[in-house]
Amino acid sequence: MSQATNLPLIGAGTLVLAGALVHVAIIFGGPDWYRFFGAPERIARMAAEGRWYPVVACLSIATLLSVWSAYAFAGAGLIPALPLNRTVLCLIAIILITRGLVFIPLAAWRPAMLAAITNRRGGGAFLIVTSALCLLIGLGYAFGVQRAWNWLGTQGRW
Repeated sequence: MSQATNLPLIGAGTLVLAGALVHVAIIFGGPDWYRFFGAPERIARMAAEGRWYPVVACLSIATLLSVWSAYAFAGAGLIPALPLNRTVLCLIAIILITRGLVFIPLAAWRPAMLAAITNRRGGGAFLIVTSALCLLIGLGYAFGVQRAWNWLGTQGRW
């Protein structure tokens, strides 16, 4: 199997890269974009006031997501191997799957608790959607790593 046919990692990496680009676009979109994409109102107000925190937060998230995307593409063999490919890909999968699994059950069984956590009426529909996306992407990483397990073990060693 060619690693370039590792569609789970390619798909997951593409979705994560799209998330990184959205976080950069939010900065240019301004306070309304922060609100639309689920940022707390205080962050949107800070953006409206021209404060640096929302920009740094979005750029930090975009950077992290870009690195995660690069690991997916390296794991699929599209770019050169990165250090500790298999280990990092496993950690990314665990983080994303955990993020996905934490909030979805709260929405189904404890909507009042979810609303309290998110400070939103209706249980935070945005949080539910992003949790489902994280779960889907995390499973893409997990299936992709499983598919390329042996190959990844020979990549990215120091």
